[in-house]
Amino acid sequence: MKPYQPFDHTADLGLVIRGANEEDLFANAAFAVFDIITDLGRVEARETRRILVEGDSREDLLINFLREVLYLYNGERWLLKGLRVTSVGERVLEAEALGEPFDGQKHEICKEIKAVTYHQAEVRKTPDGWTARVIFDV
Repeated sequence: MKPYQPFDHTADLGLVIRGANEEDLFANAAFAVFDIITDLGRVEARETRRILVEGDSREDLLINFLREVLYLYNGERWLLKGLRVTSVGERVLEAEALGEPFDGQKHEICKEIKAVTYHQAEVRKTPDGWTARVIFDV
């Protein structure tokens, strides 16, 4: 079972993301983005990228994190295979992303994600762990 679930939202893409703890939630959010963008079975963990983001709230931290994750593909043409959150607090998150540069001979882009939005963004602790809701422009 995937750690995220799409939901209908007009012409955009909405996701509900779950994690056992905050680290899992953020790692699953990054996984969801790249699982939608490409076939992760074809991506190798050949390089490491460090991600450091700040935010004024949990929602702001998630949005800023997902913006950085999206920049890896949109700005650097780099595909994420996996991610490990090394530190997460109320206002700062550090992570290590594993992946490789996009290769048109090897990788297929399934869906383009343009941006992450603040619209209806939500992060909350539940009895079963953590849940987030986020909407992307596609």
